[in-house]
Amino acid sequence: MANRGFTGRRPGAATASRLPPGQYLTEDFPVLAKGPTPRVELSQWRFTLYDGPRPLAAWSWDEFNQLPRTRWQGDIHCVTKWSKFDTQWQGVAIDDLFAAAGLAAPPTPWLLALSSDDYDTNVPLADLAGGRAMVATHFDGQPLHPEHGGPARLLVPHLYFWKSAKWLRGLRFTQRDEAGFWELRGYHMYGDPWKQQRFSDDP
Repeated sequence: MANRGFTGRRPGAATASRLPPGQYLTEDFPVLAKGPTPRVELSQWRFTLYDGPRPLAAWSWDEFNQLPRTRWQGDIHCVTKWSKFDTQWQGVAIDDLFAAAGLAAPPTPWLLALSSDDYDTNVPLADLAGGRAMVATHFDGQPLHPEHGGPARLLVPHLYFWKSAKWLRGLRFTQRDEAGFWELRGYHMYGDPWKQQRFSDDP
């Protein structure tokens, strides 16, 4: 978990306006996970969209890669206080995923992102739709490395990066805003970096 006492380099004037409070800039891409890196075989990979326990649509790896592709470039921010600028991603926008599932009206305003290592995290529908998020399969022009969540991870860049669940296998609509793995262990239910919403008692 993040530590309130964690500190990094002081930002320079040229980067300060892009850094949320308490963050420092890194040129690296640190690897953080709750356990060992899963090795997901592409022949076995399957992405499923659920309404509660009921599957709404599912795609194999080949089927998923036939969906419309989206590119995004921008900054990402980790709850452990590093930020990385101008990252480049490619994948399937959540809007295109919903369209491919024939989902004209999402059934609830809340979802859980589901991962192959049994990690989950809650993300409101409003933070996934409207071009705000994607299921990413490529980083910096290359297939996403397993250590960074490959073959596919959620990308929700305007929230702390623990919300961008690695090794994604599905999204589940829920009847309420359900806490995920880290949220049950003291992390904030939303995670806005600009408001420093790291922990459950942060406003």
